[in-house]
Amino acid sequence: MLLSTGCITHIPDGVRAVKNIEYAQPGGHSLKLDLYLPEKPVGKLPIIVWIHGGSWKSGSKDFCPIAFMAQKGLAIVSLNYRLSTVAAYPAQLHDCKGTLRWLRAHAAEYQLDPDRIGIFGASAGGHLAALLATTGDAKDLEGDVGGNLEFSSRVEAVCAFYPPTDLNKLVTNPKWRKSPDSDVGRLLGGPIEENLDKAATANPINYITPKTAPIFLLHGDQDTLVPISQSEILYQALQKAGVESEFAIVKGKGHGIIAPPDV
Repeated sequence: MLLSTGCITHIPDGVRAVKNIEYAQPGGHSLKLDLYLPEKPVGKLPIIVWIHGGSWKSGSKDFCPIAFMAQKGLAIVSLNYRLSTVAAYPAQLHDCKGTLRWLRAHAAEYQLDPDRIGIFGASAGGHLAALLATTGDAKDLEGDVGGNLEFSSRVEAVCAFYPPTDLNKLVTNPKWRKSPDSDVGRLLGGPIEENLDKAATANPINYITPKTAPIFLLHGDQDTLVPISQSEILYQALQKAGVESEFAIVKGKGHGIIAPPDV
């Protein structure tokens, strides 16, 4: 579950970056985010939050492939969350929700529109993005990272590219199902075979309601890391619940694509 890189984001023309803002410090672990803002903003800025991939165990906010979108009058946010090498699920989701509450708490300071927040995530980041779309009303998954609990962590729309959506179906190899060292095992804090109930709480498909935020899914039909079936089952569940959703299949492509020009 990839889409991580060591590259540093180039700051596009007409964009200013506000980097390394600490939004929380759970357990003494400093969590930071970067803001990419138009140099000449007009009115309140709609927000898009980028969540990086990296199998939940690697990756960083430092590479934000959508920073250029700030040129279009948007506020782009790229965040670090606790990796599975630091903390097990649901820490990653709690961190993302803490970011959303922080953004709403500081909206006036950065000229942000707190009522227009979208999420863009790929691979492991797509998994977290889909969870944010589906768990807006799940109080047991809210957490308290960074405080600001008077603010909501709901989102208005989500783009999730090749996301894991059902961890139990994702891990099929008997060896990896029994291993604490698989990517999913590290995320859950132990082998999935011993953590099926916990895995269920990490599955976006288990939280879908008619209130779920609209979701756009994209997946390559040759993806061997996160099979396209992971997006298919989420899309089918969204359609059944009457949630606004779209599903783009990219023919002949595997894992790690961003999007073809016509999407």
